Amino acid sequence: MNGPPRVSCVILCHNYGRYLDRAITSCLEQEPGDFVLHEVIVIDDGSADETEEVCLRHEGNDKVKVIRRDQQGFGQTLTDAFLVSSGDWVAPLDADDWFHPSKLRTCAEAMTGETLFIEHWEHVVDSDGDPMLEEPHPGGNTSTLVVHRDAALSLLPVSNEIFFHALREAGRGIALGDPLTFYRVHPRSMTDRGTPGVSQDYRSEVCVALSDRLRAMYWNPPAWASGRRLRRISWHFRTLAFGHKVESAMQREKRLSAMLLIPGMLMGTLRSRDAIAPWLRSLCSTVAGRPLVRLTPSPEQPGHS
Repeated sequence: MNGPPRVSCVILCHNYGRYLDRAITSCLEQEPGDFVLHEVIVIDDGSADETEEVCLRHEGNDKVKVIRRDQQGFGQTLTDAFLVSSGDWVAPLDADDWFHPSKLRTCAEAMTGETLFIEHWEHVVDSDGDPMLEEPHPGGNTSTLVVHRDAALSLLPVSNEIFFHALREAGRGIALGDPLTFYRVHPRSMTDRGTPGVSQDYRSEVCVALSDRLRAMYWNPPAWASGRRLRRISWHFRTLAFGHKVESAMQREKRLSAMLLIPGMLMGTLRSRDAIAPWLRSLCSTVAGRPLVRLTPSPEQPGHS
């Protein structure tokens, strides 16, 4: 690649018009660095609120492109973020979140060598943008990733950003400790973290789908991993799926169901050659009868802080 990396910021929006202006502005007002802000794309996934009105405010900026279409869902919108962009790297952004001004400058410093996947920490805020946690929180979600577009294309279509984590497991990723995104938690957030088992079941389904996808790639592997490496990564995500199902069962107070999943999780751990610690934590959780993940009530529910 000649010259500084070109970065496409792609904003995923469905009925988040009230937050969208801040998301767009955060992309446009990035601090200068060793990168080129190639474009800011807003994918309006069938919004019925003020999203179109907000987009019109930015129509005079040559960097901003808006794609409007009938609702197709999060997975297709995330897939399209990589199909419609043309930068070397893609920084996806959920429209209810926003970037720290130094995000692209900081991430650009890691766009070297064989790195194809960058993740970083986040500030967790409420619907008004006020801090919910005293300290930054580990990332991994959509708005905390920057992914090399060519590598991402080999994983499409995706149903969730977890698909891109395969690049990290292939040894082609880097994790930054800088909190470079403001991640908003509010009553209309897409992820349900308050109902026992719901989030964990969803994550398990995504991990199974990714495991199956990687298995199908064994015989024609992409440039970023060998067939043997893909086999191990496939088992890694199968193991994560077991872990999420164990946690789901514990949250639903189905301890016996959780214990029956423990052997499968152990087998996956051995096949993937993962560290044994996550399996031990799940085992201890079932023995103690306590889930590992603390459920997060909706900001509108009593007891939220």
